This record gives sequence, structure tokens and C-alpha cells, in this order.
Amino acid sequence: MNRRETLALVAAGFAPLVSVHTSPAYAAGTPTVTPAEARAIAKEAYIYGFPMEDSYRTMYAFSIAKGNPEYKGPFNSVLNIARVFTPDDKAFVTPNSDTPYTFLGLDLRAEPMVLTIPAIEKSRYYVFQMMDLYTYNFDYLGTRTTGNGGGSFLIAGPNWKGTQPKGITKVVRAETEIINVIGRTQLFNPGDIDNVKKIQAGYKVQPLSALLGKAAPKPVADPDWIKPLSPAEQRSSLEFFNVLNFVLQFAPTVPSEKALRSKFARIGVAPGKQIDVAALPADVKAAMQEGMADGQKAIDARRAELGGKIDRLFGTRAAMKNNYLDRAVGAQVGIGANSREEALYPIYEKDANGQPLDGSKGRYTLHFAKGQFPPVNAFWSLTMYGLPDQLLVKNDLNRYLINSPMLPDLKLDPDGGLTLYVQSDSPGADKQANWLPAPKGPFMLTMRYYLPKPELLSGAWKSPVVQQIQ
Repeated sequence: MNRRETLALVAAGFAPLVSVHTSPAYAAGTPTVTPAEARAIAKEAYIYGFPMEDSYRTMYAFSIAKGNPEYKGPFNSVLNIARVFTPDDKAFVTPNSDTPYTFLGLDLRAEPMVLTIPAIEKSRYYVFQMMDLYTYNFDYLGTRTTGNGGGSFLIAGPNWKGTQPKGITKVVRAETEIINVIGRTQLFNPGDIDNVKKIQAGYKVQPLSALLGKAAPKPVADPDWIKPLSPAEQRSSLEFFNVLNFVLQFAPTVPSEKALRSKFARIGVAPGKQIDVAALPADVKAAMQEGMADGQKAIDARRAELGGKIDRLFGTRAAMKNNYLDRAVGAQVGIGANSREEALYPIYEKDANGQPLDGSKGRYTLHFAKGQFPPVNAFWSLTMYGLPDQLLVKNDLNRYLINSPMLPDLKLDPDGGLTLYVQSDSPGADKQANWLPAPKGPFMLTMRYYLPKPELLSGAWKSPVVQQIQ
């Protein structure tokens, strides 16, 4: 059918089917789709794949792209960051700056890896969060779940058929063949950093074969690692779907997603496939771009609807019930955040009057009444992020947060409460100890409650609001 015939059919009220498999982007025999169908499927695939591409971009920066300033070391090695994060750390949004990180990008295709953790004093909080390519927090090791006594933990991919070997404390199973492990070790104060370094030095990872003293299995060849898109490109470029196709190679289809994956395949989204974007029919190409925009609109609307209450956006597949929209919102709000049982993260994007926070337009306070400090079993913190990048904010004090370990150095109110001052300029010498510097522009605040107590999890204890100083 030529263009004139197509236009005639459209004018007569017919929506012609577009035979997608005429493009080399699609395998022969792929069902035909209309532009409307392509748009709807692209929307679903965008929402589904956005967290996976964010997760892969972090892996790529930390463990693949050796020339990248964020590169920290290869897969299957312990990557300790023996300091807190600063504004110069830009690999992912909303990093914390009160628990020095330990990262492990684990490639589980050839065999499981064993993570060994030393015994850690009971007063110090630590955690290793297991996050698969979907960004599900599929398991935890640490103070809350396995205690501070240490142990050796076997982490296996979806295709491993073995059983728990002798000497292994616990077996952890992942749904994807490559995963992110995010370790956090509490830092009590700046003078405590050497103690944290000693603990981090005790974190070890090795292949299961090495632990057992057996010959290693045949190595799996590395793929041609695709370069991820920038955060901006990821929201607009149709190459999004090619990056997703690459990442899907490491995520075998789970039973609950067979129908969804089949639907995605109708527009060429399938593990290892390559979509020739330039060869797409113009109307299908436009429809897929509109689908991406539709997906982002849905993410933005859901984020606004939540009003900063993001604790249900992170967890296991079972806990999230395959809610792909919430998973995508979670990736954009703060990829790598903990499940609510481990930590809660109320976000402040507006003041008590519903106005966006902006250091060029206002000065703010956050007040805890006497005896009403956050009920946690570990610690709490309040961190500043500039917008729209959601990264830590440079300031002359090099202060990016205020947390409970700082309480001895903060100035309490006469009645025993605590008032924090959030503004771009100093609130004055008498209040500077309680000052969290803000940028001269839009910003957001993230509260972190580590090991929240039942009254926090149930909502019986309410976070204070941000008040603008009149």
C-alpha cells in the first residue's frame, strides 16, 4: 500500500494496520499492530523498563566503563567508599551521606558468589540490600535480618540448581543474573571513619568454587556491554527500547510476566533483539514516542498523588504485587531506597502551605517537639537535595544533612524541642549549629528513619511539616 492509498483509507475512516515485521527491527511473523496499539504497549514497556535501565546505568558507571569518573571496580568485587557521599557523586539520585557505602555489582551467570561479613559491634547499624535488575529489594543481610554476628552468605542467580553448602550461613536467590548489592555501614561522627574503614576491609566476596576449593566452571563470555542513555535521553529517545532489550537478556521471564513479555514483543521489545529505529514506519515511530511520553506522565501523576509518602515504592516482588508504575516512581524518586521495614523515606517537596520549597523565595524550619524525636531503632537523618538533579548541594559548611548522631552538637529549644533551619543564608551565629544549607533555588528534603519502630510503620507517629518563616 502506498502513501496515497493509505491517506485515502484514513480519510474514509479506516485505521490501516501497520505490518511491523516489514521493518528489520522485528522478527518475521511478528503480529501486526496499529499505531494506537504500539503507543499503548510502548507506554507499558517504558514504565516497566525505566527502573531496569536506571539500575543498569549504575552498574555500567561503577563496574563497566573504566574511563568513567564514577568507575569503582569490576563485577564480583567489594567496592568500598570509605567516606560519605558529596555533591561530586552523581551516579544515582538522592544518595545518603551518613552511612559510607559498599557496592557490589554481582555477575551470577557462571556461578554463585559468597559474601562474607565480619562480626560488627551491636551498637553499629549496617545493612546489605540485595537489589535485582528490576530494582526489587529481594533480600537483606544486616542488623535487622541476620544480626551483627557476621557469616558467609551465598548469592545465587536464577539458573543455579545447587543446595546450601557446609559453612554457608544463608542462601540468597535472585531473579536476575546480574544484581546490585548496596551496603551501608553507620558512621557515628567524622572521627569514627577509621573504624568504618576497618569494618569495610572485612567485607569479602569470592566465587563459590573458590570457597569450596573446586575448579571454577567455564566462564561466561562478556556481552558487548551497551552504553546506557543519559537520564534525559532515557525519557525521550526510542533507543530506550534497545537498551531495555539488552538488559532483558539478564532477566529470565518469570511466570507472572509471560503474557506481558509477549505483549512487549509485538513492538520488538524482547531479550537481545535490536530495533532499527530509523527503519520504523513513521506512524509507529511517532506512536512509540507518544507512548513513552504517556508513561512519564503516568509516573509524574503517581508521584504527585503520593505527596512524598514513598514507603510503598520499594520492596520484594511479592510485597509490590508487580506494581510496575510504583516501581518506576521509586526509581525516579530515589533508586536503591530500602524497603519500609529497613528504612522509611518521607520526602518534602512542598511546605505546609503546599508551596514548592525554594531557597531563593523562602526560609524554612522543621520542628520536633520535646519527647517527639523520630522513633527508630538505629538513627534518623534529614538530607538536602537540589532540583531538578536530586543531588547533594554544595555549601560552605560542607554540610549536606543533619542527623541524630549530631544531637550532642545541636542546640535544643528552651522547652527541650529541636528546631532545624533550612535556608540558603545563615540563620545567625546562635542558630548556625541547626542550619541545613539550601540552594538559592528549588530543592527537596529527604528524611531517613533507619529501623523504624512500630509506631512509625503504622503511621501513629507523624513526621513534622516544613514551615516557611514569615
